[in-house]
Amino acid sequence: MTNNAIIGFTAETFIHSGCGQSQGAIDQPFAREQATNYPYIPGSSLKGAFRDYSRVDNFDTDEIFGKSDEAGNLLVSDLRLLLLPVRSLTSAYKWVTCPHILGRLARDLDRSKTTSNNFERLCTHAKIGTQGFDGKKLFLEELSFQGKDINIDDKLFEVLTNLCDVIEDKDRVVIIEDDDFNWFAGNALSIQTRNKLDENKATVKGALWHEENLPPDTIMYCLLGDRNTEKQAVKDIVKKISKDKYLQTGGNETVGMGWFKMQEYKKGVEQ
Repeated sequence: MTNNAIIGFTAETFIHSGCGQSQGAIDQPFAREQATNYPYIPGSSLKGAFRDYSRVDNFDTDEIFGKSDEAGNLLVSDLRLLLLPVRSLTSAYKWVTCPHILGRLARDLDRSKTTSNNFERLCTHAKIGTQGFDGKKLFLEELSFQGKDINIDDKLFEVLTNLCDVIEDKDRVVIIEDDDFNWFAGNALSIQTRNKLDENKATVKGALWHEENLPPDTIMYCLLGDRNTEKQAVKDIVKKISKDKYLQTGGNETVGMGWFKMQEYKKGVEQ
């Protein structure tokens, strides 16, 4: 990819991107990757949100996003999970990730020509633990871990903060085993119960439902690219992001859900 950008997304509200069918007790589960079970937002949904986001500007939306019978110039990847906020007894919450997630980020950075091979090795061999927690029990949700004090690499931390400026302290970031992270990705999302009201503002019998949402402060990212490198769709979108950092996507927009804060990844910080 030549004309490209990586955009970090920080959830400011609950986020819902449904998969279209119920699963067990959850009437509206979150969309998940088939193999990893990680929650994600499909690129098609994100591209539609970007199209609405661009309508107020003088963009040629048909050229950038396409028509019903013709593809546009902007390439939009899925919105991928990077850091998941998890409740902790030792602090308000921790941002949790794993070597697999970090390795995927490194490969995406490499694909967009914004990283070095050394950084990929750093991510795929990231040490398990958190900073400043030697020998203590670390409680995440109802699980406990033996805390390992590690020095989170400055380059890795700089990449994370370059995708999300709300990360201020290394000790808020926890790197756990891939299998443990998979459990949290499957069980640590918010389950909210909702109901329908009739014209008299009374609950409707049988209209109760449960939906699964990403919690606020979840951190994700996506890749943008130009299908035709002679065009500048990515440049136009990135320029708008620098002025208007907030994007709404997913379901339940009318009840205030779906808001992300966006941040362009500045190339070269990890070199």
